[in-house]
Amino acid sequence: MKIYLSYKFELLFNNPQIILACQTAGSCRFIWNEWLALKKEKWENNKEKISRYELDKILTELKKEKNWLCMPPSQTLQQVNKDLDQAFKNFYNGFGYPNFKKKGINDSFRIPQGIKLEKKISKKIGQVRLPKFGIVKFIATRQTEGKIKNVTISKEGDKWNISFDCEIEKEIPQKKEGFQSGIDRGIVTFAKLSNNTDIPAISVLKKNLTKIKKLQRKLKKKTKFSSNWKKVIKKLKKVHQHVKNKRKDYLHKVTTQLSKSHSLIVLENLKVANMSKSAKGTIKNPGKNVKAKACLNRSILDQGWHIFQTFLEYKMKYSGGKVIYVDPKNTSLKCSMCMEVSKENRKSQANFECVNCGFKTNADLNASINVLTAGLAGIACGEKTLEIGRAHV
Repeated sequence: MKIYLSYKFELLFNNPQIILACQTAGSCRFIWNEWLALKKEKWENNKEKISRYELDKILTELKKEKNWLCMPPSQTLQQVNKDLDQAFKNFYNGFGYPNFKKKGINDSFRIPQGIKLEKKISKKIGQVRLPKFGIVKFIATRQTEGKIKNVTISKEGDKWNISFDCEIEKEIPQKKEGFQSGIDRGIVTFAKLSNNTDIPAISVLKKNLTKIKKLQRKLKKKTKFSSNWKKVIKKLKKVHQHVKNKRKDYLHKVTTQLSKSHSLIVLENLKVANMSKSAKGTIKNPGKNVKAKACLNRSILDQGWHIFQTFLEYKMKYSGGKVIYVDPKNTSLKCSMCMEVSKENRKSQANFECVNCGFKTNADLNASINVLTAGLAGIACGEKTLEIGRAHV
């Protein structure tokens, strides 16, 4: 079976390579915005669509007008056409309309061909040859496997990273032995397993919130785009990158441990985007408890529930396990012993006591048992509503 893995490393660009990377990312952003505006205009005026291949032809003509578009590797700009085409396909399938890109936010570009790994300089310093860039050094923290299909170069804070997307031939186990667990995700405890195991919350954003707020107050006092404003922006980006890295590192460790020990994990199909919506409302219909809801939203997003399930899905798949999703309705109100559903069962955030049979337990543990029971029942009955693999959140 063919599987696809991505290996991400920090790049060690020299000054000319940094300039070329910034120019390439800027050119890709320009092309994306130009084509998005063109597609939008054509559709609004004449209900006319422009295909990816037509945009490739227009790109060739545009390069003759704007010489600076010839500086980046040529195929990176063609990849923008491919990405925009995919973005519109996603839009037609129910996802959001593609957005215009801004400078300094998610700067990246992809190179699909002409990639060659060179001999390592040392144990930790690798080399790769890229079109137009020449030989580029990177910090090789591990060995890549398989055939390199393409590379993505992205900027995070002040650092440039390279991701090798590799294709590997691997035999995936058809069936794996291990525990079967339902998981109830929360705020105080990140996850409660149906075998009464707790996974503690990391709350890395909460730990850095004071520092972030302090920098944001400083930023308000600075003149926009001044040298001091740029210095504060740089510090703020560094803190946010630290938060992101710590969260991802923690979630990788948790999901690796779960995937190694489990054959089946059942999760609630939570609509994270809806759960973390603002409660501000409108001027005519203002929201209630806005501050409390904002704190709850921040806590939900700080846990990284969606990243958690994404990591868990592919790791379980590659190890021969399975992740399934069930409807979260009443999982926290149903008694796992007698199946009685009542709002009165949930005495508090932490305690569950059934009004029908008197069963007492931890509320999160009761919910996780219900999640597992619903998952196993769905498998046994072959329910069509059961989500196997990726949940739509």
